[in-house]
Amino acid sequence: MRSSISLGRIGGIPVGLNASVLVIVVILLVGLAFGRFPAVFPGYSPVVYLLAGLATALLFLASLLAHELSHALMAERHGIDVAHITLWLLGGVAELRGEPRSPGADLKIAAVGPLTSLVCGVIFGAIALLVAAADGAPLLAGMFVYLAAVNVILAVFNLIPAAPLDGGRVLRAALWSRWGDRTRAAVTAARAGRAFGYVLIVLGFLQIVTGSGFQGLWLALIGLFLVNAASAEEQQAQLGSALHGVRVGDVMSDRLVIAHPDETVAELVDRVVMRERLSTYPLVEHDMRFLGLVTLNRIRQVPPDARPVTRLRDIACPPGQVPAARPDEALTDLLTRMGGCADGRAVVLDPDGRLIGLLTPSDISRVIQTAGLHAGDPYHAPRGADLTTRHPDRPLDRSGR
Repeated sequence: MRSSISLGRIGGIPVGLNASVLVIVVILLVGLAFGRFPAVFPGYSPVVYLLAGLATALLFLASLLAHELSHALMAERHGIDVAHITLWLLGGVAELRGEPRSPGADLKIAAVGPLTSLVCGVIFGAIALLVAAADGAPLLAGMFVYLAAVNVILAVFNLIPAAPLDGGRVLRAALWSRWGDRTRAAVTAARAGRAFGYVLIVLGFLQIVTGSGFQGLWLALIGLFLVNAASAEEQQAQLGSALHGVRVGDVMSDRLVIAHPDETVAELVDRVVMRERLSTYPLVEHDMRFLGLVTLNRIRQVPPDARPVTRLRDIACPPGQVPAARPDEALTDLLTRMGGCADGRAVVLDPDGRLIGLLTPSDISRVIQTAGLHAGDPYHAPRGADLTTRHPDRPLDRSGR
C-alpha cells in the first residue's frame, strides 16, 4: 500500500495518504452532510452541513492515524523499524520492518491500537458532553458523539480474534506464549482471519440480495480484504519457518559485475549488458565502497541517443535507498526491507561499508523454492541465475568478464 500524498513525518515515521482514502472522505461527507446530520439536526443551511461533514471526516482520519501511529511507536520501542504509515480505503497500514521477538512484545504492539481508538472515543465523548453542557450547537455535539461511537466500534471490531485485525495479533501472541511456536500461532490466527473474512462476504451478499446494496457491498469488500490479507500472512509465516536459520551470507551472490559511477550507460551496455545475462550492476569506488545500484530496468529508461552522455551515477538508485545487510543477518529480516527503487535488490556490506555481495529476486526465489534441501551447508545454498558464485578461495572477478 503506497502513499500518493505525503503528510511528512511524525515521530520520525513517514506518513502518507493513498489516493483511495478520498473514497472514505467522500462517503462520510455525503452520508453525513446529506443524510444523518440533516435528519437528526434539522434547521441548518447546506453549507453548514457540508462543513460539519468535512470536519467529521477529517477528524475520523486523524483518529485512524492515531491508531496506526500507536502501533508504529510501540513497535519502535521494541526495536522494530517502521517503514511508513499509510491511510487508505479500508483504514490504515503501519509497515513494520521486522517481527516481534517475544509474545509479550507482539501483544503490546497489537493491543495498543484498539486501546488508542478507545481513548479517542472517550475523548470525543467527553468533548460532546462539554459542548452539550455549555449549550453549544446540537450539530457540533452530534459530530463528536458520532466520532466517539465510530472509534469505539473501530476498537471493538479490531479486537475480533482474526488476523490481520489487531485481535488476530493478540490471538497470535496468546497462542505463541502457550505453544512456544510462533509459526503455528501465526498460521492459526491467519486461518481464523480467513474464516471470518468468508463470513463477512456471505453476510454482505445476503444484505445485497435483501435490498441493503451499499452496506452489503461494503461488508463484502472488507471480507475480501481480510481473506486476501490473512492468506498472505499465512504464507509469510510458513515462509519464515522454511527460511529459519538461513543467513544473508548463505544466499548472496559474491561474484560481482561492478561499474564506476562516471562510466556512461553506453559504455556499460557495450562492455557487459550485451554480453552477459545480468540485470544488476553495483557502482563502487576503487576500494569497493558502495555508491549506488543500476538495474537493467533503469538502463532501459534512458533513450538510446542519451546513453553516450548519461553517467551511471545519474540513473543509479542512491545508496541510502538500497536495502543493505550484513552477511550474518537473518534472511527473513532482510526480506521485510527489500523494496523501493532497487527493484527488489539488496546489497551486502562489510562493517566498513564495502560491497561484498548482492541479493537479487533470482536469489530469493531460488532459496524459497529449495528451502531446507541443504540446511546448514552455505556452499550448497541455492544461488540466483542473475549472478554466479565463486568458491571462497578464488579471487573476486571485478571486471565482469
